Amino acid sequence: MTGYYKKWFYPLVLPALILFAMVILIPFLLGILYSFTGWRGTYFAGGGEWYESFVGLQNYVKAFKNPKFMSSLWYTLRYTVVAVIAINAAGLALGLMVTGISKGSGAYRTIFFMPNLLGGLALGYIWQIIFNSLYTDLLFGPNGIFPVDFFSYMLQDQTKALFALVIMMVWQTAGYMMIVYVTGLNNIPGDLYEAAQIDGTTLWQRFKNITLPMLMPSITICVFLTLANSFKLLDQNIALTNGDFNTRMLAMQILRTTKDTTPPDYGLAQAQAVIFFIMIAIITLTQVTVTKKQEVEL
Repeated sequence: MTGYYKKWFYPLVLPALILFAMVILIPFLLGILYSFTGWRGTYFAGGGEWYESFVGLQNYVKAFKNPKFMSSLWYTLRYTVVAVIAINAAGLALGLMVTGISKGSGAYRTIFFMPNLLGGLALGYIWQIIFNSLYTDLLFGPNGIFPVDFFSYMLQDQTKALFALVIMMVWQTAGYMMIVYVTGLNNIPGDLYEAAQIDGTTLWQRFKNITLPMLMPSITICVFLTLANSFKLLDQNIALTNGDFNTRMLAMQILRTTKDTTPPDYGLAQAQAVIFFIMIAIITLTQVTVTKKQEVEL
C-alpha cells in the first residue's frame, strides 16, 4: 500500500495543485503586483501595460490617508476584540452545558449548531427585522415593554451597531465553536477531576487548573477561527447595516472603494486588500504562537 501511494502521489495531487495555483496563488500574486499600479479594472492609467502605470507605494499611502479606510480599520479591530471574547465565551459555556447533561445532549448540540448553516445575507436580513421590529418596536423602544435605550434603534448608531453585529454573530457561530470545545472537553481524562475532588477543590479551581489548561488546543483553534472570521466579515455587515452610520468593516470598505472613486481605483482597493491580508496574517500567527505555548500534554 505504501508503494502504491508513493507511485500515484504526484499524479493524484497535481490536479489540486493546478487548481490552487490558478484560483488562489496566481490571482493573489497578480493582486500584489496591481496594488503598485494605476489599475482601473479594465485598463491601466498612464499606459497600456502595467509597468507603464507603476505608482510605487502611492496606493498604500493613499489608503492610510483615506479616512474611510482608517475608520473601517478601527471599527473592525473594535468589533474583533468584542466578538472573539463573546463568541468563545458563549461557545465554551454551551460546550460545558451539553457535556454536563446525560439526556438529550445530541439534540441540544444539533439545535445550537443549526444557526451556523444560515448564509450571511439571509442571517443579516433576518436580524435586521429583529433589531428594528422586535427590539425597537416591541421590547426596548420608547414604547416597548422594557424601555432600554441601548437596545433600541441599534442599527442607527455606530457603537450600538457594533454590539448588534456581535449579538448576531454569537447566535450564528457559538454553536460551531461549541462542537470544537465539546471535542476538547471529552478528551480530558476523568481521573484528573476525580483526584481533584478527593483533594477538596472547588468547581472554579477545577475549571481554572484542569479544564482551561487541558482545553488550550481547542481554544487555539476557536480563537484562530473567530479572529479570521471577524476580520473577513462581509455579508452580514452588508445585510445588517450596509455600512451606514460609519459601520463599514474592512472587507466592505475594500469592496466599496471602487464605487467611492471616479474612475474606479482598483489599484487602491487592491492595496487595501494587501494591507488587510498582512494584518490578518500577523495577528493570527501571533495568536496561534502565543496560545500554543500555553498548551499542555497528557
